[in-house]
Amino acid sequence: MSDHAGTHVDAPKHFDPSPGALSIDQMPLEDFYTSAICLDLSHVDLGAAISVPEMEAALSASGQEIRDGDTVLLYMAFNKRIPFDDPRWQHDFPGLSLEAVHWLADAGCKIFGVEAISPAPEGELNFQAHNACGERGITHIEGLDNLDAVVGKGRFRFIGFPLKIREGSGGPMRAVALMD
Repeated sequence: MSDHAGTHVDAPKHFDPSPGALSIDQMPLEDFYTSAICLDLSHVDLGAAISVPEMEAALSASGQEIRDGDTVLLYMAFNKRIPFDDPRWQHDFPGLSLEAVHWLADAGCKIFGVEAISPAPEGELNFQAHNACGERGITHIEGLDNLDAVVGKGRFRFIGFPLKIREGSGGPMRAVALMD
């Protein structure tokens, strides 16, 4: 079974080459039961790298703030625009610029989540985004769906416990939002 299939979270071990980088079974469960918000980035072009000003505008439009330890989900309407069985689904996804990954970490975000198979557009930028997560002590969830159900709804409780795979570099999860 792959530890990076479907909706899953990357463990630090996946992108941090340091000895002692945490595997999925070593990550604290409280990291996966957090306060969360979902930002609307559905207007972003396919394949685009989302800039810090775009992130700031989405946060402002949400009427929310990023609090220390938050999970920040990023609705890009990707799954609505390209169906899973379309070959473009594995290549044409939007994602974060390197600066936007650092912006999320600076704001206190512990985990961010995207609909696509990676947190940043395909290629070198995706590699850099993964490495930035390691440098900043944050991580990300890939393969989310149904974010249209939580975008614009304010703050909610995010629950997404990964499977406990011994020494896994990631873990499949069932992502749930509890609305107040």
